[in-house]
Amino acid sequence: MDQQQANILLEELKSGLRNELRVEKEDFMSFREVLVKREDFKHFRGVALRGGGVIYSFTPEPRS
Repeated sequence: MDQQQANILLEELKSGLRNELRVEKEDFMSFREVLVKREDFKHFRGVALRGGGVIYSFTPEPRS
């Protein structure tokens, strides 16, 4: 997954076009690199899955 694709997916999640976003183990580091640079980083919640994948969702309130 490249940076542009990661940003598009995050915007879709933020806008409500997607309810959740699954990121596989192979793409996690490149995806996370894009995610942590965003101003709205704390609005995204990731839940780790067995095997290394993560399911992200967007929350209106930032986490602390």
